[in-house]
This record gives sequence, C-alpha cells and structure tokens, in this order.
Amino acid sequence: MPIRKTRPDAAPTAPRLPFGDGGTLPGPSDDAPGASPDEPEDLGSFHHDHRDRLRRRFLDKGADALADYELLEMVLFAASPRKDVKPLAKALLASFGDLWGVVNAPAARLRGIKAGGVSLSSDNAVAMVRIVGAAAQRALQQRVINRPVLASWQALLDYCAAAMAHEPTEQFRLLFLDRRNTLIADEVQQRGTIDHTPVYPREVVKRALELNAAALILVHNHPSGDPTPSRADIEMTKEIVRAATVIGVAVHDHLIIGKGGRHTSFKAQRLL
Repeated sequence: MPIRKTRPDAAPTAPRLPFGDGGTLPGPSDDAPGASPDEPEDLGSFHHDHRDRLRRRFLDKGADALADYELLEMVLFAASPRKDVKPLAKALLASFGDLWGVVNAPAARLRGIKAGGVSLSSDNAVAMVRIVGAAAQRALQQRVINRPVLASWQALLDYCAAAMAHEPTEQFRLLFLDRRNTLIADEVQQRGTIDHTPVYPREVVKRALELNAAALILVHNHPSGDPTPSRADIEMTKEIVRAATVIGVAVHDHLIIGKGGRHTSFKAQRLL
C-alpha cells in the first residue's frame, strides 16, 4: 500500500482543542476563505465523543443525569447526524419554554427555528421531534384509559395537562365514564379560537347515550395559561349539567387546564 508523504516544509495544522461543553478553541482553519458561520462544518472527533458521552451517561445514570437541552440534543442527533445540534436544542427550548412545548410544537414553527446554522428543515427532522411528544401523550393516556379515574386523579390531571396545556387554541374534551367510574372514552368534541370554544349540550348528552356512559368529566384549556373560569365557562357548565341530569348522566367535574401545571376544578371550587 503506498504511503502518503508530506512536504517537509508544509506548515503543521494547529490542533482543535476542547473548550467548554462541546466547543473548540479557534484555529487557523476557522478563518479559512469561504467559511461561513451559517454553514457549520461536519462534526469533528470531539463532537462525536460528546455524543457518545451523552448516550453513555443516559444509559448508565438515566434521564436525571442530563439537562433538558442535552435530552433534546439526543433527539436531534438522528435528525441532523453530522452537525453540532446543541445550539439548536437551546434555541428550541428558549422559543417554546420547555421540553414539552418543543416536542408538541406545530411543525411549521419548528421549521422556523435556526441556530448554529442548523434547522429542522426536513420532514424527517420535524417528525423525529414530534414523535417524542406523541409517544409521551399516548403513554399518559394509557395510564388512565380503562381504569377507575377517581382512584387515579393525579394521573388524569397529568394526561390532560400533557394533551392540552400547550394547545394554541381552546379545545373542549369529554371524558366518558361507566358505572364504576372507569374511563371508557376520551374525545375532543370541539375546537375553537384562542379564547372561545362553542359547546352544544345536546351533542354532549347525545354522545353520552351512544357510549352508554354513566358519568362525564368536562375538560377544556385556556391558551392564555390562566385557568380561572369565565362567566361563560360557568354558565355553559350549568347547561350541560341540566341536560345530562335529564338522561341520568352525572357530571363529576369540569377541569380547566392552564400552563405550568395549573388547573381549576369546578368541584373543588364548589362551582359544580
């Protein structure tokens, strides 16, 4: 096999040394003609080692050993296998507030975030992020579906918050229970605007009859983040309770989901 030789007078290339958490000290090649900060170079050995360290720390010590942006980096590895995705992970968290906001963000908004010359420009990259949110929501739903809801109330609140807290518009969800208060169906009946959802009591009781439900839990979100019920929320709830009572269906509660884990229970507030 031929051996590649170098000219004895060739200037040695300055090594790229680790700097901080995954960065590098600048070397002569950083100022090469044509280099652009918007087009990052492919990963060097240090960044490959960084990815390996994150994976090993996750496998050995679990998710608690990683910061939120590091967990998001691991998701983005597959979306952008040859680029440094740490700046993008941090930019996504800054834009959407937290991990849950990122993995449930609309596709169009995800594509609009760019950092370090990297963006989620392809359908594959966007899907890799959103599938995390979809899987998490499905897992939370499975913790409550076909189970006695009143005995696992916190799990129900966690699921409702996951499914609705980051929705940009209001949605009205119906949880149908059987005579043992087991959740038999979870359905979004209406979607509305940023501050209003049209609700039709007739449609609510009609669907309860179709499912042979014995009880209901009403749930809707406030995109503003404040779960304080409005006068319209209170009046609408009273109308549904009256309509449900006629057919022998109980309304156990009406939950308003805000942000940051906040919610309002009509039953707890004695509004029901």
